[in-house]
Amino acid sequence: MEKVETMLAEKEPGTPQAPEFYVRFNVRQRLEHFFVMFLFLVLAVTGLPQKFYQASWAQWIILFLGGIDWVRIIHRVSGILFAFLGVVHLGMILVGVLLGRIKPILIPTLKDFRDAVQQLRYHVGLTDEHPRFERYDYKQKFEYWGLVFGGMVMITTGFILYLPNLATRYLTGELIPAAKVAHSNEGLLAFLVVIIWHMYGTHFNPDVFPMDTSIFTGKISRERMLHEHPLELLRISAGSPEEMEPGRDGAHEQRATASPAAERQSANAPDRAKEITPG
Repeated sequence: MEKVETMLAEKEPGTPQAPEFYVRFNVRQRLEHFFVMFLFLVLAVTGLPQKFYQASWAQWIILFLGGIDWVRIIHRVSGILFAFLGVVHLGMILVGVLLGRIKPILIPTLKDFRDAVQQLRYHVGLTDEHPRFERYDYKQKFEYWGLVFGGMVMITTGFILYLPNLATRYLTGELIPAAKVAHSNEGLLAFLVVIIWHMYGTHFNPDVFPMDTSIFTGKISRERMLHEHPLELLRISAGSPEEMEPGRDGAHEQRATASPAAERQSANAPDRAKEITPG
């Protein structure tokens, strides 16, 4: 990473110093995360006791929430809100991509597969080179698409279970028990993924312990950018932050922190990115 720091430090006389923090998540993204987090917790608290209803802890939660009828009502209302949030999220992205306002940077690329192999080789000691990441690494993309497709399964099966008569009017009756199994097991899988994968990667990871606050404050330090997203940091310093930020708000805020010499640096950015020596 020393070479990255050297290149980022190359400024013309009179240019301001690099900012200590960068905008990583705009207001819309932070609000979306908050509502997803809140609804996920409510769905887990009301859904798992129904799956493990014979367990004493499940019966205690059901009684605490006012009985099974109230648990089901809360679960269904939360599920409908979660479905609405998912439709709005995907709809905004689709419209943004079609209008050219959002770049589909979360779509996995060949580089992500190469990065995964490279990081595996790094961890087992086969290479000293750590992969260099852009705005989102392959693990973050995997988690995002896991949420999208897992959410689709939960929403579809949830509505089938909520409206079984309507579902069997157009589909075979065997779909009802199949939807019940899929909804129950996918819900448990999602809970385990969040507890084991997401919580460690974003909060219990030694690099950010005890908590990664960027999704709440919207900001990330320059030190973390250099360590976790060196290619993004180099690109921002070259004056093209709009390519990094899928939301307009963050793009404008990051552009305000860019160097006045950005236009003169941007022409050399692609070649410089190739020269970065991993740290």
